Amino acid sequence: MTRKQRYQSVIDYFQKHVPEAETELIYDNPYHLLVAVILSAQCTDKRVNITTPAIFKKYPTIQSLSKATFDELFPLIKSISYPNNKTKHLIGMAQKVVEDFDGKVPMRVDELVQLPGVGRKTANVITSVIDQQPNMAVDTHVFRVSRRIGLVPQTATTPLAVEKELVKNIPEELIHKAHHWLILHGRYTCLARNPKCNQCGLVSFCKHNHLKQ
Repeated sequence: MTRKQRYQSVIDYFQKHVPEAETELIYDNPYHLLVAVILSAQCTDKRVNITTPAIFKKYPTIQSLSKATFDELFPLIKSISYPNNKTKHLIGMAQKVVEDFDGKVPMRVDELVQLPGVGRKTANVITSVIDQQPNMAVDTHVFRVSRRIGLVPQTATTPLAVEKELVKNIPEELIHKAHHWLILHGRYTCLARNPKCNQCGLVSFCKHNHLKQ
């Protein structure tokens, strides 16, 4: 099977079985999503969704968050991983959005990565989820699954290399959705330690499975 055929098989499968894939983070607007994605680093979406309602109740707008103090915000996110850094990042992010972007979350990757706590992966998530831009966020799940299935060569050893391969080979209009396909597949089926190959609909054209045989 060629790589092109493998991509088409994967896309056909997900379009049939997971046609409406989307983020599991709960949000109402770009501000909410940006806060949630910053908090989600090294943390589960479930924990983030438990934590964010109290934050948004106290800080309903990015302007109000920009005026928060460390001691006020920290108690609301202390159950999240790396709460010290994330508290600083959230306040710094809000202040920069207010000061440099007129209080509106920017929708360009090169602008988003200027914000504290926002790297390329987070910027890709925001732009693809909110604006459906053809940007591919590569987290640990996307990195693992795309390499295991055989969508990207084993020589693609960095998130950026994997991102470039996926963007090059997935139809532009599907990239924002394919991001969620791969994440959810990695989260619930193609697990890091014990992948559920016997429950996987991709097993017939997965390179990892063939290698195990």
